[in-house]
Amino acid sequence: MYAIAVGSDHAGYALKQLLADELRDLGHEVLDLGAHSTDQVDYPDFGAAVGHAVAGGDVDLGVCVCGSGIGIAMAANKVAGIRAATAQDAESARLAREHNDANVLCLGERLIDAEVAVDALRAWLDAGFEGGRHVGRVEKLARLDESDG
Repeated sequence: MYAIAVGSDHAGYALKQLLADELRDLGHEVLDLGAHSTDQVDYPDFGAAVGHAVAGGDVDLGVCVCGSGIGIAMAANKVAGIRAATAQDAESARLAREHNDANVLCLGERLIDAEVAVDALRAWLDAGFEGGRHVGRVEKLARLDESDG
């Protein structure tokens, strides 16, 4: 079982709540970093909070939700050591973990329905990094964290 940080903006609040409940039902420890309502907030705050929790070792993994899953992924990816991937379905979530060693899963509440989101979450959790030919690529991503571009 994992310790998993979850975060969303107002547009992803309902799906974040559903996914947090799913994670708890699966036996994972959940750290909810907000938002805590549908009141308008800014997604960078919550993507960064999840990213810092993962990169800092407070949790093993992160799950972020906003309207599209894109903006919150951009925010999380600004944190060194984060490989946040926006997934549209179970296949893209699985591949993000297997090929990219994604440590944060990002989903868009306005773009996928709840059942697809839960399937994506489960596929991502069940997958593992394949290593092999993907190791060098993930290492190159890590080196980008250390450079100016």
